[in-house]
Amino acid sequence: RGEFQLIVEHMEESGEGALLRLMQELKTRLVAEGLFDAALKRALPPVPRRIGVITSPTGAAIRDVLSVIARRFPLVEIEILPVPVQGREAAPAIVAMLSAASTARRHDVLLLTRGGGSLEDLWSFNDEALARAIRASTIPVVSAVGHEIDFTIADFVADLRAATPSAAAELLVPDILAIGNALRHQAHRLDQALRRRLISANQTFDHIVGRLRTQHPRSRLRLGRERLDQLRARLLRQRPSNAMQRRNDHLLRLRRHLTTCMTKTLQRRTGKVDELRRALNAVSPLATLPLSASS
Repeated sequence: RGEFQLIVEHMEESGEGALLRLMQELKTRLVAEGLFDAALKRALPPVPRRIGVITSPTGAAIRDVLSVIARRFPLVEIEILPVPVQGREAAPAIVAMLSAASTARRHDVLLLTRGGGSLEDLWSFNDEALARAIRASTIPVVSAVGHEIDFTIADFVADLRAATPSAAAELLVPDILAIGNALRHQAHRLDQALRRRLISANQTFDHIVGRLRTQHPRSRLRLGRERLDQLRARLLRQRPSNAMQRRNDHLLRLRRHLTTCMTKTLQRRTGKVDELRRALNAVSPLATLPLSASS
């Protein structure tokens, strides 16, 4: 019955433990430098025309990406930028490809992706030089490395992290069916708006044409002539009777005045004649000399 005693001065997980510690130390240092700041994240183009996929040309990730994009938005151009995604040569190759794509500016967005694996398999994406190359890229970078539970330094520094390559493809391109439905809806709304505008414009045009017609010199002259005819007819109906009545009244007053004047004049003259006759009779020889019977 032997006895065994073990005094532990340091303990760590075997295998991945050392890698996790290195990854955490690098993450802490890059966080302090601000490489993960949200303010540095660039917006993705809503409808990219060309996507550069930095990945292994023979892996399952590129097949998933191509399948999803072909279903969702086949109009986009996909350019595969082949690199190794595992091993010692992977990180330098990915850094060189990122630098070349950033300089060429042929793509609207870059997708850095590979399938799942162990921490050792994904270790190339925890490289410090790769993290700085992603941040220095002039083109937005999407990282989709491994599965949902896998996180790498590339995921933290990239402009957008996707859980899987298929999820990254979903995020990169819009759904062409949804776009078609939206376009049809907008076309219907535009058609309705144009119809309403056309109806309103026609009504305004008719109103303006009507006003122009009424204000046209020929129309105004015709209306003026009609108004003049109406006034003339009204004058003919009203003025003659009034004028005739006034004229008759005037003539009647004048006749009465003349009759009165003539009567008075006749009376004066009759009285004068009577006076003259009496005076003549008074001095008449017939009144002063007696006439004999023989004479």
